[in-house]
Parts: sequence; structure tokens; C-alpha cells
Amino acid sequence: MTQTESTIDAATGTATEHFDVLIVGAGISGVGAAYHLQDQYPEKSFVVLEKFDSFGGTWLTHKYPGIRSDSDLYTFGYRFKPWIGKPIATADKILAYMGEVIEENDLARHIRYNHAITAAEWSSDDNLWTLYGTRTDPATGDRQPVTFTTNFLWMCQGYYRHEKGYTPEWPGMADFAGEIVHPQTWPTDIDLSGKRVVVIGSGATAATLVPAIAGECEHVTMLQRSPTYFVSRPNVNETADMLRDLEIPEEWTHEIVRRKALKDQAEITRMSFEHPEMVRDELLRLVTEELPEGYDVEKHFTPKYRPWQQRLAMVPDGDLFKGISSGKASVVTDEIETFNEKGILTTSGEQLDADVIITATGFDLSVLGDIAFTVDGQPVNYADTITYRGMMFTGVPNLVWVFGYFRASWTLRADLIGDWVCRLLRHMDDLGARKVTPQLRPEDADMETGSWIDPENFNPGYLMRSQHLMPKRGDKPEWQHTQDYWLEKDALPASDLDDGCLIYD
Repeated sequence: MTQTESTIDAATGTATEHFDVLIVGAGISGVGAAYHLQDQYPEKSFVVLEKFDSFGGTWLTHKYPGIRSDSDLYTFGYRFKPWIGKPIATADKILAYMGEVIEENDLARHIRYNHAITAAEWSSDDNLWTLYGTRTDPATGDRQPVTFTTNFLWMCQGYYRHEKGYTPEWPGMADFAGEIVHPQTWPTDIDLSGKRVVVIGSGATAATLVPAIAGECEHVTMLQRSPTYFVSRPNVNETADMLRDLEIPEEWTHEIVRRKALKDQAEITRMSFEHPEMVRDELLRLVTEELPEGYDVEKHFTPKYRPWQQRLAMVPDGDLFKGISSGKASVVTDEIETFNEKGILTTSGEQLDADVIITATGFDLSVLGDIAFTVDGQPVNYADTITYRGMMFTGVPNLVWVFGYFRASWTLRADLIGDWVCRLLRHMDDLGARKVTPQLRPEDADMETGSWIDPENFNPGYLMRSQHLMPKRGDKPEWQHTQDYWLEKDALPASDLDDGCLIYD
């Protein structure tokens, strides 16, 4: 079926719209999916449903000071749209870039904002997904039920809960006389001028917030339980600047710089596995050069894990280290004993007085948007499934989830999956199939399975807290998310759609 249809339920009067493909989410993945589908399979009707009032996902919902990418935009940007700004970009620049993609490709007519999906039901009798949700009227706030059917469901809603971040429960939090804020729900009216601020956390968010507010508040302390690896680089790309000076076309510049960035990233990743001590020493040497002589780098900037077992946090232009060197910011490496009226008491007995405490402590994983899925009336527990190439699930038909890379830019995988889904849809049409379901082959019956990501490979807190919600992985490439762009860039385009892992009806 390659058309848009609308029917009215006689009992409820609710309209049901049908599309060949339904994309959930208008963030970086959803906008990319819409582009690839329109570009590679324009015969397909499609709609993008977004629960917020505009596009952007993370870059729309996160409002904390300094919010920026922690991947360079030559790889975080789409491969089809040249990036011409600084390699590390602020949220407003990323939103403007996405807006250009939407406008230049006439995608706005396909996007429905303020549409939240609550349930998705697959029927093998009809070979259709039916999605139930609500549309919020932006003017009145009223909600009306909405229903859609689709042949194929493309989940691009991200991987964490946007509405609320993760904050551990510490003793004494109710006793604190000041304000406790999570960056994910940043209050627009907060005034930090002249305030003593403690930022709990050591990842990319903390590294962004601390220098962004250091000049505004009286003093900011980054309180971390354990350090993170940081990479400080000037926020320029010399190769891009040279090519532009030579008046090389932007499309060529984008591709050349993108390939160089990917090659450099591949080398760092390889070295972090093969020579972790060498990489560790070099990272710490560079940090030491950024800080005052005698600063305790061993205590405050030397992680317990090997490089790339968690993300390397980018510090453009060394802004975090400049804040520390100026005395406007400081780092305390310790655990929290308790909150009290004045601030935080650490386990070593140090009292950190504060007017505002910011919990940059991460987020909660959301498996496919926390939507209630059923297949032929049976609830789907994704933890009972095995992942097919990190994007489909055994026993769940006609559904793909975009989950990007940890060690490379998210968008790299969104682009690869866009190509793959369009190839799969065309293959189904060539076969006359209306249903495709991942299924273990006979030779996979005794395959060893494990957690979705091996903790020895990658182990950030949000993933370790939620591994039990994720699908299992097998010991064969078809049944795991390799997290290796440099492998998948060749493997996904070459993957055999008829190798028995996918069953067509």
C-alpha cells in the first residue's frame, strides 16, 4: 500500500489515518529518517509524530547554560548536509541546522507536533501496526485522542526520558535550604548571580555547565564521585579552514573533514583497546598542561576505568580548565555522606556550602519511548527478545529502533540505518511481503546470549542501571549492536537480507 488513507470509527467518531511508514520522533534521528525515506523511496507515504511542540529532541528540551554537542558536527551532522560552523556547536546552532534540513527538503508537511503515542498494537491478521495517542492543542492545552495505522514503524524517539533526569536519593535532601536543580529540567527563571553552586557529576553535562556558569556565580564546585577522561581541543577545524581558504566547495570540505575526523576517531578507539595505558598517559598529560602547576591531576582527573570504557568528554578551548585555573571553579573528588541545611557533607568530612545544587547525574533509559507494545494481543517485553543488528527484535514485526553509537556520533548510525530501512522496504515490496520478523536460525538455537552491551566494552551508569530492560545480544554479528561504526559502515550496506535471520510473509 503506497497511499495515505483516513477512516472514521463509527462508534467513537475518532479518525484513523494510515501511512506506509510511521516515524516516531522529530529529533536528529527522526528528521534524518524522513529525509532518507523521501529521498530513497519517495513512493512511500509517511508521517513523523513528535510529542513536543517542535523538532530537535535533545537540543529542544535541554535548556541549561552552555548546552552543546560533545561530538564534532562534521560527524554529528548529516552526511548529506554540509556543516559550516564550529566543530563543537551550541544547541541553537544545531537547531538552526536541523531547521534548514527540514526547510530545504520540504519535510515540515510530514511532521505532526504535539502528538504523544501511548500504545502500539501489531495485528498479524492485518499486517498493520495501530498506534494510539493524544494530540495536545498548543493554544488551549486540550487533548484529543488520535489513532494511526502503518505498515512499518520506525522508532526515532531517542533512548532516554526527556521529561525528567536521573537524580539519586541522598540522605538529607529535604533539609537543604537552597534549590536543587537537574539540568534536564532547567528552570528558566533561575538566577545564579552571586550564588555558591555545587554541580554533582563529572560527565559531559557537568563539564559544560561548570565553565558556562563560572563567571556568573560567586563560585562553582564540581563534586564528583570519580573522575572522567577529558579531551581539550581548540574549537576550530584547521583542515576545514584551510579548504575554505582555498575556496573548495562546501560539499567537498564537509566530506573531507568528515572522513579525516572518522579516521582520527577510529585510531583513538583502536589505541584505547590495544594500548590503553599509552592513551591514558597522553590524555592525562594534556590535562596536566591545562592546569596550574602542582594541581592534583591524579586525584581529580584520573579515572579508574580505561579510556573509552565510557565516553571521552570534550572540553572545547579548555574552558573547564580555564575556570579552574582562574579560581572561579574547583573540583572535589569525594562521595556524598549527606545533604544538610547549608549544602553537602562529604564522606571525608568536608562541608560544601551551597545556595544551589545542580544534579548533573545523568538520565533514565527509555526503551522505545516507554510505549506499551503488543504483538497479536501479547505484551512485548523487549528484555525477552534478542536484538537483530541493534535495531530490530526477535518476534517483533516491521519495527526498527534507531540507537546510535557511544564512541562515535549518533547520526552516523542514523544515516546507516536510514539506508538500510529503505533497502529493506524495497526488498519487501520486491518479494510481495507485508511482514518481516527477525527470528533465530536453526544454527543460532544454542547461541550464547548476554546483556545488550558487555560492561567490559562500555559501562556508563544509565546503561548499567537499565540493562535489564534491554534486549539480549548473541555471540554472532547479526545478533548484537557492535557499537563499531568502522565495521558497520561496510557490514550494514552489505548485509544479506535473505540470510535466514529475517522471515518474510
